[in-house]
Amino acid sequence: MNRKWLLFLLALSCTFFLSGCWSKKELTDLAIVSAIGIDKNEEGRYVGTLQIINPGNVAGGFQGGGGGSQGPPVSVYKGIGDSLVELSRRTSRQLSRRLYYAHTNLVVISEELAKEEGLGEIFDALDRDPQFRGTAIIVIAQDSKASEIVKVLTPIDKIPSNKVIRTLKYTEKQWGENMAVNMQDAIKDLVSPGKELVLSGFTFSGDVNKGKKLENIEETEPSTKITAGSLAIFKEGKLVGWLKGEAARATILLLDKIQGTAIGINWEGEEEAIVYEMIRQKTSVKVKMKKEKPSVSITINAEGNIGETRVPIDLTNPQTLLKIEKELEKEIKKEMTMAIKEAQDKKADIFGFGEALHRSNPEAWKRMKADWNNVYFPAVKTNITVDAFIRRTGLRSDPHVINKK
Repeated sequence: MNRKWLLFLLALSCTFFLSGCWSKKELTDLAIVSAIGIDKNEEGRYVGTLQIINPGNVAGGFQGGGGGSQGPPVSVYKGIGDSLVELSRRTSRQLSRRLYYAHTNLVVISEELAKEEGLGEIFDALDRDPQFRGTAIIVIAQDSKASEIVKVLTPIDKIPSNKVIRTLKYTEKQWGENMAVNMQDAIKDLVSPGKELVLSGFTFSGDVNKGKKLENIEETEPSTKITAGSLAIFKEGKLVGWLKGEAARATILLLDKIQGTAIGINWEGEEEAIVYEMIRQKTSVKVKMKKEKPSVSITINAEGNIGETRVPIDLTNPQTLLKIEKELEKEIKKEMTMAIKEAQDKKADIFGFGEALHRSNPEAWKRMKADWNNVYFPAVKTNITVDAFIRRTGLRSDPHVINKK
């Protein structure tokens, strides 16, 4: 009996040390920031554009639902300061609620700012904030200001920041010319001496003044749209160029991050006559020293299906499939060579060849580390081996166009 009383008193005494809800935050006291756009004005001060969620309009009857107000799902506020901390605190003068960054999932940085100043100071401020998520996606506002991307209202996805992120991830899986990079991974590449950073760009078309009005999403074809753009190349934290089209796709393929894409090859004089849908791939990169010079060996194993044919061709013939695979290998190798050359011209090792050399030969890397981007990487020789495999040819063995001949 005494033992039971002792346990009861012990449990009761523990309640005095419980913290309870001392740090609780009521939703009605918070301004939830979903996205941040960062620019610089003519005076050299930071301009932050904050996309803040209107909870009632998101949960209610916005866009034809029932029981809610017909206001916009987000509101946009702008702050100016000599630092990100200052602009955030200055913005508080416009709000009746506390800025809350724990749900911020998108950071948009203007192309001009990324070129002139770089990302180091921006990441320092964001990474120090205990409230800010390291999983927030980072994108570059291509040919535009970050504020213009953040202000645009979007159909289908009520919250514009979600639209940007979902578009980025979907095109990453389907097309392979973009990839989603969060702040943690971006900082890792930024501080790595053997690999430079790449980020996806986003662009908008139309009138930004119309894009921030509800009328933009009440039309069947919005007059202002935001779209995934090119791939931004960084060197020492600063934007130095863009990769587009095939070069962008080859870059993501070399980084071993392709989730899916479609590659067209020429056949019997017809351009893009056969389309190969890549469904999986594996890329390995090895760097060795040959005659005191680094040599890179790249091996790519790709697997996919025939998605479309626009010429008469017998897909039941194994020899024909082998020929198609050889053409695919040539096309992939050509695109890879193009991407490597563009990066070498920019003197930015975005592929991580330096990291691979560091792993395989630390002594050689120690000698070359200081001049890697400017001296050794632009002159590095690559040997590319591609093995493409056709898994399936689709539901038809004979193309419809065969009847035309």
